[in-house]
Amino acid sequence: MQLNQLHHIAIICSDYTTSKHFYCDLLGFTLLHEVKRADKGDIKLDVANGDLQLELFIKAAAPQRISYPEAQGLRHIAFKVADVAATVAELNQRGIKTEPIRQDSETGAAMTFFFDPDGLPLELHE
Repeated sequence: MQLNQLHHIAIICSDYTTSKHFYCDLLGFTLLHEVKRADKGDIKLDVANGDLQLELFIKAAAPQRISYPEAQGLRHIAFKVADVAATVAELNQRGIKTEPIRQDSETGAAMTFFFDPDGLPLELHE
């Protein structure tokens, strides 16, 4: 069995306008497809940035994410970038707050975190 590439990552979001703006306008994802799914009570957005695809499920009534203390399951999503400092500067110019840049204790590579509008931790890693 060869599981060596992700097809997509699914994220549940609470607000259509805020999440679409964050992922498409601020992070540069392109909207591929959008569908209102009355039977599921959500709106599904398929977005992509290069080969990376995300499914955004807009569900205002979904329970909030438990972050502290951390719960089992998905901890964060990490994006590989060529230059963490340059990417942080660009995010900050777009109004996205980031944590201070630090070195990964295992690899020594530069890394930091920022958060989506619903508090999902997003990592930048060289």
